[in-house]
Parts: sequence; C-alpha cells; structure tokens
Amino acid sequence: MPTALVTGAAGFIGFYVCRKLLGEGWRVIGLDSMSDYYDVELKKARERQLRQSADYRSVLGKVETPGLLMQLFEQERPDAVIHLAAQAGVRYSIENPRSYLEANIVGTFELLEAARAYPPQHMLLASTSSAFGANTVMPYTETDRADHQMSFYAATKKSTESMAHSYAHLFDLPITMFRFFTVYGPWGRPDMALFKFTKAILEGRPIDVYNHGDMKRDFTYVEDLVHAIWLLIATAPERPADGVVPDGDSLSPVAPFRVVNIGNSHAVQLTDFIAAIEAATGTPAARNLLPMQPGDVPATWANADLLKALTGYAPETGVTEGVRNFVDWYRGYYDV
Repeated sequence: MPTALVTGAAGFIGFYVCRKLLGEGWRVIGLDSMSDYYDVELKKARERQLRQSADYRSVLGKVETPGLLMQLFEQERPDAVIHLAAQAGVRYSIENPRSYLEANIVGTFELLEAARAYPPQHMLLASTSSAFGANTVMPYTETDRADHQMSFYAATKKSTESMAHSYAHLFDLPITMFRFFTVYGPWGRPDMALFKFTKAILEGRPIDVYNHGDMKRDFTYVEDLVHAIWLLIATAPERPADGVVPDGDSLSPVAPFRVVNIGNSHAVQLTDFIAAIEAATGTPAARNLLPMQPGDVPATWANADLLKALTGYAPETGVTEGVRNFVDWYRGYYDV
C-alpha cells in the first residue's frame, strides 16, 4: 500500500485529496494545524469523515514547526507528498502578512528540507493563479513570465515555486507545482465568494460585489481539480538530459520541476456566477456594488493544455452544476 503525506488535510482541497487517495487504496498521513482563520468546526467535520478510514492517520501541527515534517518523513517515508497547507486569501494577507510568511514560506522550507533528507518519489505543491499577477494576456500559460504579483499572498506562493525549483535542481527532487484557479464546491471555505454569497442570499442580506461586478474568474470545480491532482501523481517530471524542453511544456531545463495550471479553461463573468447562485437558491440577490479591492485582479483564465497533454484530462464541470451542488450541500450541512 503506497503512502501519501497530505498537508492541510482538513482544509477544503486537502479533504477531497485525502478522500480520493483513500478511495484509491492509499494510506494517508494528514497534517493540519486546525487554524482559526475560518470556522474550525467545518475543518473538524471534514476530518471526522477522513478518520472513518483505518488507513488515515491524523497529525495535528503547523508545517512551519521546526522538525515536525522531518520527523514525519523519517517515520512514514511517504511515496508521494501533496503540500496544500498554506495561509490562504488575498485580502487577509494585507491585514496579517506575517502569517503568510510563516505558513507559506517557512512551512515550505521545512517541507523541502525533510524531502531532501528522505526523498519521496514525487512532491506536488500548491501554488495559485494569483502568481500570474499583473499579466493581462489571457488565457494564462505556464510558460508566461510571472514577475509582478499584486498581493503578499501571491508573492509568498511565487516564492515557494522558486524555492522548490532550487531544491529540485540541487537534490534531484521531482516536484510539480499546481497553479489553482478559483476552486469551489461543497465543503468550500467560508471566506470565498460562493460561500459568502450563498449565506447572504439565504439570510436575506445584500452581497458585496467588487469592481461593480466587472470581474471574470476561471471557476474550477473541486472534484475536477482533485482528479487532475490524482492523475498528476503518476506524472513525475524528469530532468531533461540534454536541457531541451518540448514546446508548450513548463519543465525546467535544469531540474525535474514543472508548473501546471489546473483550471476550467473558461472565464466566467462574476454576474453570471451570481446568476447561477440565484437560480440554485431560488432567490434574487440584492447587490452592494463596491470598487476593486487592493491586491485583487480583474480576471483569471487558465490555459490547461499542458494538463491535458500530461494526463489526457481536462476539467469540465460547469458553474450551473457546480454551484447547484454547493447550494445543496450548504442547505443540508447548515439545515437551511
């Protein structure tokens, strides 16, 4: 039975990744700090589901704790590592940047040092579409330059990409970096738009719509994202012997390192996303139109051709279906 270490295991995406791995016959070591950035009870509810499997080991702790990951790597010798633990959120990074420094940069350093000592077969680390920053040419492609991040959150995630590349080069560690595009679905985070909009609409309150609704996002359904991650586990990058990288591939010429977009490859207008929530709830939304928030970007849109080339898979769930699934879950979970 292969073993996977998943950091951020009680988080939104981590929960789905662990559930997928367990369903595929893996043993899973799930590390989570149960931070209070959002409702801890939601994280505990996710973890309770994972604990129902005898092949799941839950570990409480912060990735940035010195030596914790080194100890876990030594004990478990994981075959694959999926690193999802991070302080998330663009806006919160303006209020509390130190938490991003510690969880995202120091935590990733601790992970890389542990992998250096006890190398897994493949490490898969979460980055973000926010790494593309001020880029305006879309859809975003992995080989585009990404030099002008617009939030400290994005800056920390781009930094982890550079850190991981250096370790891949120096210590021959196969590493894949994911750039996620606006992930949503049941069990989602309360700080994200879908959760906030649904809650407000069902409670009869207006929703805050930034940039007066003139925004586009590549909304990616969580189960599509996790299936892509599952397929990529078996697609560890290899250092090109001659330094030549195929066209369209983000593979490093000097390391077993690759960046992969995971997105739905379709930019959806925010007003259309809100319309899908209104349809699913059966309630029109009162809108509080606001200017763009600092650090945010007006649009994201993924070119996911590389994902398709590597795995044969492309996310395909549309927002109508995905939003309806979330609203159904929300009504059931909160008894609305």
